[in-house]
Amino acid sequence: MANFQDYDPSDVGQVNGNIFGLPFDYESAKLIIFPVPWEVTVSYGAGTANAPQRILDASPQLDLFDFDHSDGWKQGIFMIGIPQDVVDKNEYYRNQAAKIIERLEQGQSLTIEPDLTAVLTEINQASEEVNQWLYQQCQQAISDGKRVAVIGGDHSSPLGYFQALAANYHDYGILHIDAHADLRDAYEGFKFSHASIMFNAMEIPQISKLVQVGLRDICHDEVEMIEQSNGRIIAFYDSKIKQRLYSGSSWIELCREIVSYLPQNVYISFDVDGLDPKLCPNTGTPVPSGLELEQTFCLFRELVNSGKKIIGFDVCEVGDAQWDGNVGARIVYKLANLMDLSQESGVRSNIMSG
Repeated sequence: MANFQDYDPSDVGQVNGNIFGLPFDYESAKLIIFPVPWEVTVSYGAGTANAPQRILDASPQLDLFDFDHSDGWKQGIFMIGIPQDVVDKNEYYRNQAAKIIERLEQGQSLTIEPDLTAVLTEINQASEEVNQWLYQQCQQAISDGKRVAVIGGDHSSPLGYFQALAANYHDYGILHIDAHADLRDAYEGFKFSHASIMFNAMEIPQISKLVQVGLRDICHDEVEMIEQSNGRIIAFYDSKIKQRLYSGSSWIELCREIVSYLPQNVYISFDVDGLDPKLCPNTGTPVPSGLELEQTFCLFRELVNSGKKIIGFDVCEVGDAQWDGNVGARIVYKLANLMDLSQESGVRSNIMSG
């Protein structure tokens, strides 16, 4: 790694093994990013397990000046190496899960020959082991005084980090950008399905509020869960957002309304299929319509401007393509800088206002 004092952020991005080509390691960085190359339960398009590598590959070509936080890179950002053992397990269990998904899509029971119930149990156990691995990694980093972020993989990836934050915060909320509510109970039998991440999050009592933005592909059971949550889950459906904007409401007004539902400590969970699919067309489950990238950044700015604190974030479901990696890298960098702004008094005034 280059010496921090000698680093020129305007120079050519270095391919040095670290995200954005930054000259930091674990010890010198304030923010540690954990890649989770896991998509075992993906039920439509595959490839998101390669997202950490795609984002890493794209990241050095980003220019580092940020209009919200021009010196944000100085916080120190370090991405740990992509764990090869998780890559290998993902490939094996993804093939096993495909057998279960195919059986269910044919309307057949898992118990017919060959009986796949033991395979399902094995997949759930492997997913739990990945959650525990991430929990331990995040706990260690937090104990070391670091901030933490996660790059998935599918959207099941950050659960271990949710659990680590729950061990360190009595109360926090999740701001969830997604086309899907992800509130299904063990979708397709997979307890840790990508479609079940927020159902599992709601089993963590320290998560006091879930505010979901951009939802547009949702089942009856999920709507019922939202409506019966006594306000613990707040949904801003894409169609209703658009109707209000078409009727004359401003996006800034909507952003401030969304932020008002969140507690002081906020985690941002960003599934890129919440965006218009032109931005990440190779995501696992693309859905027409959605948010523009700057709309989400505007929302996050309003969160910071409100005085609330971003305590962590994940970026998930980035597709296995160069363009998707480019967009994913920009999301990671923006969130890293806004998280730093929200936690560092005295620099928050630099942020663009509405």
